[in-house]
Amino acid sequence: MTDTKNTGEKRKRNASEAHAGAAEVLRLKVGEKGKMYDDGLVRQQTEIEDQVIAKASAAERIVDALPEDSKSMPEVELWLPEVLSDSVFVGHLVTDLDSVAGAIGAASLYGGIPALASEVNSETQFALKKWGIEKPRRIEDILSEKPDSEMCLVDHQQTSQMNPCIKADQIVGVIDHHALQSKTIVTNKPIYIDIRPWGSMSTIIAHTFITHNRRPEKGIAGMLLCAILSDTLNLQGPTTTDWDRLMVAVLAEIAKVHNIQLLAQEQFKAKSKELATLSSHALVNGDQKSFSFDASGFKGDIGFAVVETTDSDIILAKTSRLIPEMAACKKEKKLSFLFLAIVNIVKLKSSLLICGPGEKSLAQAAFGGEISNGNLMDLGNRVSRKKEFIPVLTRVINDGWRRPENLARGLSSTKLEEFGHLEVDPSDPYGSIERVGSSLENTCKPIAENCDDDDDDDDDDDVGLTIVA
Repeated sequence: MTDTKNTGEKRKRNASEAHAGAAEVLRLKVGEKGKMYDDGLVRQQTEIEDQVIAKASAAERIVDALPEDSKSMPEVELWLPEVLSDSVFVGHLVTDLDSVAGAIGAASLYGGIPALASEVNSETQFALKKWGIEKPRRIEDILSEKPDSEMCLVDHQQTSQMNPCIKADQIVGVIDHHALQSKTIVTNKPIYIDIRPWGSMSTIIAHTFITHNRRPEKGIAGMLLCAILSDTLNLQGPTTTDWDRLMVAVLAEIAKVHNIQLLAQEQFKAKSKELATLSSHALVNGDQKSFSFDASGFKGDIGFAVVETTDSDIILAKTSRLIPEMAACKKEKKLSFLFLAIVNIVKLKSSLLICGPGEKSLAQAAFGGEISNGNLMDLGNRVSRKKEFIPVLTRVINDGWRRPENLARGLSSTKLEEFGHLEVDPSDPYGSIERVGSSLENTCKPIAENCDDDDDDDDDDDVGLTIVA
């Protein structure tokens, strides 16, 4: 890292320092794409690890060039809008992590006050606590003390998402990443506008810090990092750009994140406390890992997703959408099989969603639980993917399990595009990512209702649903 005393020398990193969120956990032991556990099982790099590792070198060069103390910098020639100085930065109603982190980051960058438009959710509470950042005050309280405060809207620009206590003539700026639509604000004077088609508003703030040669404080970098991961669904969402990937790597370096996958996993668990706000796509992909097998009877990759909850019924009520989402995800990631375990952390019991005949055969061989409705297996008191799910699957596969012949094809012949495409709901303040436009809607039933288990045949794309004629 560049020495702040301008010695011209670079300080050598030691092994415990963060490397764009990678550090020792991503110094992989097997090839370039897998990590070997003590029992010999190989876990593939997750998508977020792939993305961050790809940007690690660029991120380190950027961070090395930033001063440790921004106050030691000579005057920056790049323009920062003076109109935002002393402004109140506030996000949208039904506030999410991006709008809160963005307000905090923008207030630090431009010299203002962050505010909340509404109470924070469980994911935002997690990030604030993890990074030691004080929760901003409510906008109503700030305006009660300073009713003429100037406002900069972050993460929104529609009147329908504004806190009603904000008046249009108070708005002096907008920093956002959403489309301009029919309810976009109208002002009677020019204002500062920074709208970029990126995956997160916090990416914009992070990028502005960097382009002005400013280093955000560790806690603020951590908040911005978590916000980008949230809005881009761990860099897997359809709105993710290269700028999001690069800023995640840079912020992970500044925040000294040693395990980006663990951070994403912890954050997802915090978010899942409010399961009603999560789409089926988020649930299937939020905490999913894939494992590679090369045994005598089976060679391929198996995905295993986990949702931890205090109320399993909330997740199980989404089964009709989760099953086709699992099928689509399996095709997209070219997985041989994909499972989703719903873990009740109160009752310490789990259920396994099964999206195809191949999964059903393997799950029965591994766990032997009862299957109801054709796609739900009772896993009893097993609750750990690391200790109780994957080791059992591994043992069964290594003992010679192979796909039974003549399994039903299910939706394996269905083209990926028929599952629909991923889209951000513009009316949802959380920016929910959902699969829309499926030609299979209202045509699917559980495999138990339409599939004769004795008359099956199999391939890599088994899907546990059949088309109703």
